[in-house]
Amino acid sequence: MSDLFEAPQPAAPLAERLRPRELRDVVGQQHLLGPGKPLRLAFESRKPHSMILWGPPGTGKTTLAQLMANAFDAEFIALSAVLSGVKDIRDAIERARAVLQQSGRHTILFVDEVHRFNKSQQDAFLPYVEQGLVTFIGATTENPSFEVNNALLSRAQVYVLSALSESELMVLFKRAQKLALEELEFSKDAQSLLIGYADGDARRLLNFLEQIKTAAAVAGTNSIGVDFIRNTLSRAARRFDKGGDEFYDQISALHKSLRGSNPDAALYWMCRMLDGGADPRYIARRLIRASVEDIGLADPRALRVALDASETYERLGSPEGELALAQATLYLSCAPKSNAAYVAYNRTRAFIRSDTSRPVPEHLRNAPTRLMKELGFGRDYRYAHDDPEAYAAGEDYFPENMPAVKFYEPAMRGFEGKIAERLAHLRALDDQAKKKP
Repeated sequence: MSDLFEAPQPAAPLAERLRPRELRDVVGQQHLLGPGKPLRLAFESRKPHSMILWGPPGTGKTTLAQLMANAFDAEFIALSAVLSGVKDIRDAIERARAVLQQSGRHTILFVDEVHRFNKSQQDAFLPYVEQGLVTFIGATTENPSFEVNNALLSRAQVYVLSALSESELMVLFKRAQKLALEELEFSKDAQSLLIGYADGDARRLLNFLEQIKTAAAVAGTNSIGVDFIRNTLSRAARRFDKGGDEFYDQISALHKSLRGSNPDAALYWMCRMLDGGADPRYIARRLIRASVEDIGLADPRALRVALDASETYERLGSPEGELALAQATLYLSCAPKSNAAYVAYNRTRAFIRSDTSRPVPEHLRNAPTRLMKELGFGRDYRYAHDDPEAYAAGEDYFPENMPAVKFYEPAMRGFEGKIAERLAHLRALDDQAKKKP
């Protein structure tokens, strides 16, 4: 008979009940776990090594660390960088030392969200990793190149985990259905919608299924369709961290699609960012940047289009103003491309950084006072509008003894092609002027 005063134990979440107990049960990550792949070889070698598991949520980082501890018959100590401090690290190390002394077993120290530890906290692991007291396994959703100390990073192999595909999520769905949802009947459209909502995150999918099971019991139904799922689940934002890698990866995809003149792809990434919660003002700023970096003078109207879209959004807000951003995205994608202005700017800045501070030639200097005029400032300056074509052929506007440079080389595309023709004509006038006695 059970003890009447024994505290009831909460039922384990579905995600925990379905957590793989053996490597063969892991869904996804075949680029790491398939035959001959890096993590599979690590398991088969039975020689643990420190590592960083980098990937989006719900891809199996914690599961892999636990399976590794089981495979190596190692003590498993888990810390969360959100909840733990240096004292917790010290306690974990003391426990690892005690386990080694008492049973001779090695310890795998798993640190979830290791990127949330500061430098001093991350440094606290180093002596014990170097001594071999613990095998360190860190899990992070952020790029370890930026978030993990170089000293710790150099002692750990980085493995990149991928979001689960739709077919892999469907495998999990079928397992969950067999284990805990046999009484529920999901339509094919409902299954597809649910898989889409999970967005590559196994934990999210299983949590959704638990919510649906509870809601179905309350509603007294076993038939799950699209409308039931939409009414049950508050649509969580897709995987998108406004300060993390997903943010920068998606804005990079948007910018490169614009540059690549693919309006459909550019519009897709713009809408993906909006769907994920990106600030439309940030998207507007990126459109403005693209208009000057990748289109430039090939279509000078592009900048105005981008600015107008930004101003329209400021006036209308969401969702109406987002249409203006979409229109600008399509225009910039279809516009002729030239990075000549961007290249010229960078060339000029680089030259100036490596050059001396050359004085302005006297004939180009301002002369607002009599003294400055008497000193020769502005003397012999040629007013361009007094010459044919409003161009002072042969005039030099650079500092004296300046080496010949050519920063701006217009592309022969769009309006910039006409600029190239105009500059070629003016250079010809310069050559003619230099030949005159």
